[in-house]
Amino acid sequence: MELNKAFRLSHDLLGPTLNSETIKKLMESEVDTNINFIGQERAQHALEFGLDMNMTGYNLFVMGEPATGRHTLIDNHLKQVAKIKSTPHEWCYVNNFDDTRTPNYIRLAAGEGKQFIAKIESFIDDLLDTFPSVFDNPSFQRKKRVIEREFNDKYEKALEQVESKALENGLVLFEETGVVSFAPVVQGKPLTDAEFSQLKEEQRQQFYVRISDLEVFLNEKLLELPQWKREASEKQRKLSKETIENALRPLLKDLEHTYAADIGVIRYFKEMHDTLVELVQEWLADEADEEKNKEDVDVRQVLEDQLIPNVLNVRTSGDGAPIVYEPNPSFQNIFGRIEYSSVQGSVYTSYRMIRAGALHKANGGYLLIEADKLMQQPAVWESLKLALKSQEIKMETPTGEANIVNASSLTPQAIPMDIKVILMGSRELYYLMQEYDNEFNELFRVLADFEHFIPLNDKVQFGFVQKIKQYASEHHLEISADAVEELFKFSFRQASHQHKLSARFADVLELLSESQFYAKRDGDTEIHQNHVIKSLEGKQYRTGQISESFLEDIQEGQILIDTCGYQVGKLNGLTVLEIGDTVFGTPARISATVYAGSNGVVDIEREVELGKAIHSKGVMLLSGYLGSKYAQDFSLCFSANIALEQSYGHIDGDSASLGEVCALISAITHIPLNQSIAITGSINQHGQVQSIGGVNEKIEGFFKLCLARKLTGEQGVIIPKTNCINLVLSTEVINAVEAGQFHIYAVDEVDDALTILTDKQAGVLSSRGRYPRDSVNGIAAQRLQRIADIVNGEDGE
Repeated sequence: MELNKAFRLSHDLLGPTLNSETIKKLMESEVDTNINFIGQERAQHALEFGLDMNMTGYNLFVMGEPATGRHTLIDNHLKQVAKIKSTPHEWCYVNNFDDTRTPNYIRLAAGEGKQFIAKIESFIDDLLDTFPSVFDNPSFQRKKRVIEREFNDKYEKALEQVESKALENGLVLFEETGVVSFAPVVQGKPLTDAEFSQLKEEQRQQFYVRISDLEVFLNEKLLELPQWKREASEKQRKLSKETIENALRPLLKDLEHTYAADIGVIRYFKEMHDTLVELVQEWLADEADEEKNKEDVDVRQVLEDQLIPNVLNVRTSGDGAPIVYEPNPSFQNIFGRIEYSSVQGSVYTSYRMIRAGALHKANGGYLLIEADKLMQQPAVWESLKLALKSQEIKMETPTGEANIVNASSLTPQAIPMDIKVILMGSRELYYLMQEYDNEFNELFRVLADFEHFIPLNDKVQFGFVQKIKQYASEHHLEISADAVEELFKFSFRQASHQHKLSARFADVLELLSESQFYAKRDGDTEIHQNHVIKSLEGKQYRTGQISESFLEDIQEGQILIDTCGYQVGKLNGLTVLEIGDTVFGTPARISATVYAGSNGVVDIEREVELGKAIHSKGVMLLSGYLGSKYAQDFSLCFSANIALEQSYGHIDGDSASLGEVCALISAITHIPLNQSIAITGSINQHGQVQSIGGVNEKIEGFFKLCLARKLTGEQGVIIPKTNCINLVLSTEVINAVEAGQFHIYAVDEVDDALTILTDKQAGVLSSRGRYPRDSVNGIAAQRLQRIADIVNGEDGE
């Protein structure tokens, strides 16, 4: 055991070092609401650059994993930038009176949309007050009677001529409700039908002939009657139109005067004129269709459907640029939609049924979208690129969308667009889009790279504490300095680094909220360190079913793991299992067998297709290491099998290669290995030990097993020395190391690990190119040469 002491790590090297007094002073300082970023200087610089670049194509892609606070940080930064920018225009669609299928847009200053609607509504009120009462004007009635009199004079004159001729023929003319008829006159008295039937047949025939001649004469005289009616109607319509225009002129003048500086609105009023005249003639004139009036048609609704503007986005002056986050970037949510209504079985729409999308709402400001969700909508991505290139928002039906039968569609005029789009996505997605979409780099030229880990310095430490204080203040929480120190340790553990914090600050705030539960349960108004620890233990307990099941299987002997004694060709490797949000370490036995042959090192996991590429690479490196280490003077020729026992799932990673080479050398030399020590690490062909991942989980996984079987003071874990900086172990493990009940060994080379596991000197190569005969390396070289001699038939025995 004396040989192992040189490699043992002191307990104060197993976790980060924090200054409690500094944290206490920071907690006593006032809350600084200006702290938006914790670290992330690179991303902050990129955001400042991208947001200030007003040229086309300088949209941003924010690279980072979810829960790193990127959305919150971006939103806070955008609010500061947007606040100082001018509030953009409001956009509204109005009726295109020439072609109702293509509504026109009008641009209004911020806050004017509601005023514009109110003005038009007031104008409609004036219309309803003016019409049809304007037709009661004496001047209009007099002109109307003149037109009627002219028609009646022509009609009466024609009837007088017919009546005169009728009297000459012994007939009298009757006119009733516009119907002209003739009756015979005998002895100065018109005959009734009964009296006429009493006349002789000859007399009746004479009267029939006369009446027939008179009807022909009547038709000749009234031949121009339809023309007289048309002329009268045209004069009447002209009079009505002139009266309407004269009444409308002052109403429109008032509107035009109000919006004299807005060319778009003035143009709308000019285009509205002819339609207004038609609407008044149809619905509000004194000769309007009586049947329509009988149907109780809401004339006001008719006017509103034609005249009221459809304001897409309401702004308030002084609000600054809008910031819009679209969580579901479907086509309609991004570009807007056109709604439809059903009337008597037919589907119709109008400009007033156009609804704004995220682009309309964010126009003049910033639009945030999750890139992975956007990529699930191919039609949206292609249309968004087109909009960014053309700088226009077009409302089109996406390709492949089912058409509505019997529906009239709209093609609204494209609205000019001025938007900074910010996509948020992972690193993999960013490089994938760069590779497969040639237009991506052209449109998203600024990359804001949010780091996974934040190096700890005074500024970061200050920002970390300030963000916790901000959160506590917003949620009315009281938190102590020792609890904040525990939150720091939690962040270090997430980063698996003694000098870096995790960028997933949302997890820290989540832990803080959960700690409040335990503080309330204990009756404390302030969150202390023990509450944070209880919260962590509670989460571990809630998600620890699988890890406890593994530990139980080992305890029951279902999985064979030894934590004491010495064995040849066997040792305890360490693996990390990640299932959902549960990550835990567990030991796995590595075994090796060696015999005379020429097959080399056979990876059983690879042979049965359970070992993936990186694991197979680690095993294949073993032959290179053994050859360069021992077989400089003879050919390396042996057969060996290596396996992770009782593993039935896929295995990947090369973190077992250090354990595998030690097991292999033990099998070659027949030197037993210490089973109370587990090992993890990767090696290269020169025997140097390389860093691995999940070092904390691996150590704690083996520690729990040893603790369950009672600590002996000999148990421990071998890790790569380069992983020392990643150690953020639990207090329980650190206390055990401090008490000498558990040990952490850090090694640089395979020989260091062999020395610890065998409690024998590994042996150093002499100037003559040989290892000491009783050293591990010396015995291994001798054994390999003997196997090679046997295989090659050179063994004298």
